[in-house]
Amino acid sequence: MKSRSSVLGTAVVGLIGAIIGSFSMMLYASTHFAGIAGPGNTPPSLSAAPLPVSGGITDQDRIVNAVRRVQPSVVALEVIVNGTHVVPADPISQFFGGTGGPTIRQHVRERASGSGFVYSRDGLILTNAHVVPAGTSSITVVFNNGDKIKGHLYSSNPAVDLALVKVDNYSKLPPPVEFADGSKVAAGQWAIAIGEPLELQHSVAVGVVSGFNRDEPIGGEDQQERLFKGLLQTSAPINPGNSGGPLIDYDGRVIGVNQSTANPASAQGIGFAIPSTTVITTAATLAKSPGKTIDQNGTGTGKAFLGIAPVDITNNVRAQLGGYRDPGGVAIGNVVSGTPADQAGLEPGDVIQAVNGKAVDSAQSFVSTISSMKPGTAVTLRVWSQGVKKNVQVTLAEQPVTQYLQNQQQQP
Repeated sequence: MKSRSSVLGTAVVGLIGAIIGSFSMMLYASTHFAGIAGPGNTPPSLSAAPLPVSGGITDQDRIVNAVRRVQPSVVALEVIVNGTHVVPADPISQFFGGTGGPTIRQHVRERASGSGFVYSRDGLILTNAHVVPAGTSSITVVFNNGDKIKGHLYSSNPAVDLALVKVDNYSKLPPPVEFADGSKVAAGQWAIAIGEPLELQHSVAVGVVSGFNRDEPIGGEDQQERLFKGLLQTSAPINPGNSGGPLIDYDGRVIGVNQSTANPASAQGIGFAIPSTTVITTAATLAKSPGKTIDQNGTGTGKAFLGIAPVDITNNVRAQLGGYRDPGGVAIGNVVSGTPADQAGLEPGDVIQAVNGKAVDSAQSFVSTISSMKPGTAVTLRVWSQGVKKNVQVTLAEQPVTQYLQNQQQQP
């Protein structure tokens, strides 16, 4: 009986508590949810629901899966390069501002490193040409499983900065990496760089595709700058040692070959890769060219160069020329030392009236005519020089990288 009254009392207390709680909630709602939809009320604003994820897979999952798929096929390249360095015969004189003194050539044997990835099932590894430059005497291919296999340079194209290295009879060769359709790569899509930056093995960096058709000058081992055109720009960090590794999308397909980075002192998050469209065609040619170095001396500009600063003919210029009365032509404002113009004897104050018999009437048209030609082209210039007209034979050189970049910056 005592137990029964205790249970009944508990039920009564619970019922009273429920009534009080319901009344309190109604009161709270009437004062705090006055804006809720109902007669005379405006529906509340709602935040957008998160976009559904396809198949329950997030971007992070796809990136992780892409790396897992590709990383076994990415290799490190340990390279020994034999070459020469030009150094002052008297190094101490440099500390006192000495320049232009005698020099000596020293033989050097340097160790370098880079990245690459499996290109074909017969043991071809794709990388940058600058990873395995002229003078390379030893290449060791380090696979993801730790195996170190001797390789050799199969073929190279320094002008595009791509090369193939071959390993023979390696039974555990990972599968080749697939290439993406470069025409479908879009700005803003994920970009994943895999390689060995600063000899930190199996490193992954993530960014986005930032832009296309970038022109980037890169210094070579011969101390000459080469211009690489049409590069893909990415915000994925690319550091020394990343060169030659793949830049992939989050399906694990190659959208580019990592090549270089902008000056880190002045820019961050600006890396460059050779786009897959260029890689596919170049690598196919290299695979059919064992033992060959293609376009070894190319600088990448591909534009002809005379070596003058052309000036439009104005009344003021005519007055300075002293006696030039003919229509059209472009005056020579400056001649660059050592260029074809200099070797042909052209001088400031001369007027170029025609190229191969075709009249020129402005500095812009003259530059367009010359730059449209191929380096090595022989041309005939009709020149007015201090009242005397003559034909001058000139063989055009290739436009230097610095001049090309200056012209690009001056274009609107």
